[in-house]
Amino acid sequence: MKKSLLSLALGTFAIGMTEFTMMGILPDIAKDLNIDIPSAGHLISLYALGVVIGSPILVLFTAKYSPRKVLIFLMLLFAVFNGLFAVSPIYSVLLISRFMAGLPHGAFFGVGSVVAAKFADKGKKAQAIAIMVTGMTIANLIGVPLGTYIGHHFSWRYTYLIISLFGLLSMLSIYLWIPKMQPLSQVSKKSQLGYFKTKKAWVIIGMVSIGTGGLFAWLSYIAPLMTEITKVHEDGIPFVMVLVGLGMIIGNLLGGKLADKITPQKTVTVSFIFMMLCLIIIYFTAHIPFMSYAMAFITGVAAFSCSSPIQMLLIDSAEGSESIAAAGGQSSFNLGNTMGAFFGGLPITYGYAYNSPLLIGVGMVAIGICFSYYYLVLLKKSN
Repeated sequence: MKKSLLSLALGTFAIGMTEFTMMGILPDIAKDLNIDIPSAGHLISLYALGVVIGSPILVLFTAKYSPRKVLIFLMLLFAVFNGLFAVSPIYSVLLISRFMAGLPHGAFFGVGSVVAAKFADKGKKAQAIAIMVTGMTIANLIGVPLGTYIGHHFSWRYTYLIISLFGLLSMLSIYLWIPKMQPLSQVSKKSQLGYFKTKKAWVIIGMVSIGTGGLFAWLSYIAPLMTEITKVHEDGIPFVMVLVGLGMIIGNLLGGKLADKITPQKTVTVSFIFMMLCLIIIYFTAHIPFMSYAMAFITGVAAFSCSSPIQMLLIDSAEGSESIAAAGGQSSFNLGNTMGAFFGGLPITYGYAYNSPLLIGVGMVAIGICFSYYYLVLLKKSN
C-alpha cells in the first residue's frame, strides 16, 4: 500500500471514530454532565450540521492552496476541537467544539478523494479511494468498540483525547508521506459553485442523501431490532456490530474494484439494488437468529459497496470542481444519516414493531435507485 494512501486512511479512521463512537457513549456523557439523553443527542446533530456546512465552505476557501497543506490544516482543526471537546467542563463549549470538529470532515474526504485518485495506478482510481475510505470502515470495526469500551469503563473524555491524538498522528503522516502538489483547482470560487447549478449535481445529491438514508433507517435501530425481534441478549449486540463492520470493510474494497471494472455509475445502481434486497430479507427473517447474524454481515457489504463509487461519480461529474463535488457528497451522506434515522423512527413512534424502519429504508433506497437510473440516462444523453 502506498504511504500517501495510508496517511489518508489514518485520517478517515480518526473521522469515523469521532463520528460513530458518540452513539455508543451518549449515556455516559449525559450522566457525567448531568443532562438528559435528548440534550446529549444535540452533540450528534451538531457534528452532522458541521459536516454539512463545513464541506463546501472549507473546500471553496482552501482551493488555491496545495492539497498537502489543506489536509494538514483540516486535521489540525480536527485535533484541536476534538481535544477541546475532551477537556471542556462547560456544556455550551462542548456543543460549539463538537460543531467545529465536524467542519473538516467532508472537506477532508473531498480533497482526500481527489488526491487519492491522482496517486492511483492506471485504471484503479476507485480502488485508491476505497483504500482511503477503509480507514472509516476499520474505525467501525475496531476504533468505535474500543472508544466505547474506554468511555464506559474509564471516561468518555479519554476516548476523545485518543481521537484527538489520532488526528495529530494523521497530520504528521500527511506531512511526511504526501508530496508537495499544485492546487487541485485553478477555477474561481464562482465557477466552482457553478457545479451546483447543473442537473447532474442535484441528481447525485438526491441519490446519495435519500438512497443512503435507507442504510441508516436500518442501522440506527439495529440494537432494538436484534433484542426485541431476534431476541438476542444485549450483550450480543457488540458482536453484531463487528459483523456489520467486517461487511463494510469487504463491501468498500469490493465496490472500488467493481467501479474500476464496470464504471462507478453502474456500480452504485447495483449496490443500491443489493442493499434494497437485503433490507427486504431482514424484514421477513429478523425473527430467525442465524439469518439476522448473516444479514448483518451481508448488509454491511451492500451498504459500503457504494462508497468509493459515489466518490468517483462526484469527481467524474465535476471537471475543475472535483474537490467541492466530492465534499458535497459527504454533506449528502450526513443528510442521509439524519433523514434515515428520523423517518425510520416514525413507525416506531406510532407503535409499530422494530422491523418497521426497514420498510422505510426499502422505500428510500428505491428512490435512490430511481435517481441512479436517471443519472445513467443523463450520461447517455450527454455522450
